[in-house]
Amino acid sequence: MSVSVKMPQLGESVTEGTITRWLKNVGDHVTADEPLVEISTDKVDTEIPSPATGILLSQSAQEDDVIEVGAELAVIGEESEAGAPPAVPAPPAPPVAEPVVAEPVVTQEVAPPAAAPEVAVPTPVSAPAGADTIITLPALGESVTEGTITRWLKAVGDAVTVDEPIVEISTDKVDTEIPAAVAGVLTKITAPEDSVVEVGGELGRIGSSVAAVPETPATPTPVAPPAPVPAPAPAPAPAPAPVSVPVPATPVPAATDSTQSGYVTPLVRRMAVDAGIDLATLAGTGAGGRITKTDVAAASGSVPATSAVPAPVPAAPVTAPVAEPIAAPIASSPKSSAPAVAASGPLAGTTEPLSRLRKVIAKRMVESLQVSAQLTTVVEVDVTKIAAVRNRVKKSFEQREGVKLSFMPFFVKASVEALKQFPQLNASVDMAAGTVTYYSDENIGIAVDTERGLLVPVIRQAGDLNIAGIARQISELAERTRTGKVSPDDLSGGTFTVTNTGSRGALFDTPIVNLPQVAILGTGAVVKRPVAVTDNSGADVIAIRSMVYLALSYDHRLVDGADAARFLSTMKARLEDSSFDAELGL
Repeated sequence: MSVSVKMPQLGESVTEGTITRWLKNVGDHVTADEPLVEISTDKVDTEIPSPATGILLSQSAQEDDVIEVGAELAVIGEESEAGAPPAVPAPPAPPVAEPVVAEPVVTQEVAPPAAAPEVAVPTPVSAPAGADTIITLPALGESVTEGTITRWLKAVGDAVTVDEPIVEISTDKVDTEIPAAVAGVLTKITAPEDSVVEVGGELGRIGSSVAAVPETPATPTPVAPPAPVPAPAPAPAPAPAPVSVPVPATPVPAATDSTQSGYVTPLVRRMAVDAGIDLATLAGTGAGGRITKTDVAAASGSVPATSAVPAPVPAAPVTAPVAEPIAAPIASSPKSSAPAVAASGPLAGTTEPLSRLRKVIAKRMVESLQVSAQLTTVVEVDVTKIAAVRNRVKKSFEQREGVKLSFMPFFVKASVEALKQFPQLNASVDMAAGTVTYYSDENIGIAVDTERGLLVPVIRQAGDLNIAGIARQISELAERTRTGKVSPDDLSGGTFTVTNTGSRGALFDTPIVNLPQVAILGTGAVVKRPVAVTDNSGADVIAIRSMVYLALSYDHRLVDGADAARFLSTMKARLEDSSFDAELGL
């Protein structure tokens, strides 16, 4: 009995998804819970598992199609229902078992048990032998329309097995590996590294492992006794050589072999090329050993000094001197304003397409400004007491909780408490329906800066957490966001957002409200400076204090300036009072 595969709900606000890649072809055998198709949404990229074991009878949606939640994706049935496909392999069947039985077993390594090769094996083997299987870019997210080839894991002529990773893809949502849908030989690389391919576009082709030698179908002829037959036999032998040696032209494999096994973004790869650095020689310091811009910058900064390239000043070394002033500041002064300018150096004079994530951010930010009436109110807060508390407990806190204690948990805690007093800032407005929704939970979005762009994972029910719980949530969400491991629900459902622009040295900014929310808090850099304060005797004195600006942007359609000022004043009083000892175990 056939089973319909439906588009599942992939997040509370997700209503549709894009088919990025089919992991199985019509006629393929699938087992329950085996990944069947890759889906991309505006929140996350994920794989949809098969709900049953059987044969993939049909695909109701093609790659790059947008499917609503609950719509049919495919149909899985019993092998007896897949009557048509076996009819195609009929021509290869005549050669019968003798030449085919031995080799097909290699190609069909998954489906058929060794006990019945002649029944199950011929079908899959003969199909690839007739024509190459096209590798296409699957949908890797609802809003993902294209991907960048970051690295080929296989070279033309290499053998591949089912589900073996063959190429790495980078999108604005996720970095992933594309596995082989069939076993065989990589016969063609259509999209070279660093090229941008649209969803559904061809990446390369896989031919049958038997078909790697085009003349293999002629093996029945050599079986015949005539003397001429042995002569053709050597002919097929040379044939494989042209397939694996000339066709690759070896530039692509060479580049592949020279890179590390870890994922490298196109920007990092381009920086390395511009600086003349072999990525295989670098040890990545990023998550999971990933090579980052800082790693390349550090390496390029040391090249001129050790190799004394500038002395000869020939044409070739120009690359190194040019790269040095651009990259060196990144490693030496990561928090200064120079890195931001320097990091973009390799992009100077180039034109490239906007990433999908950058397009989404642009659309939403402009929409936010067009739809809502936004303004920003700023207050200055003395966090000297909090700074003192942090310095006193940060070592014991890290040992006990496993995360560092920054100022951020204090800001989030104070904002949550203020939201309880001023629910109009923890709300959303629907002008079309003429309604306002005031949320009962404080779900705080935390803006996280990633290599792909800004993402906002959410701390659920932050009002129920203490400082330690908030600190752990911030650390965990930030790490999972930067490594691409957040789920759709992690990025949805926020009712208020906090963005820490001070982490990069900014005193304050005017953040844009993250719709449908009505307010966002920007926390500036905590800096020491002389401030006029009143001492215990009532006299005004100048003292060195730790100060920070808190900037609240809000939707004036719902929130008035007085509400915003009262909200910030409440936060200011809570932070300056700094009565967090109980929560910190003091």
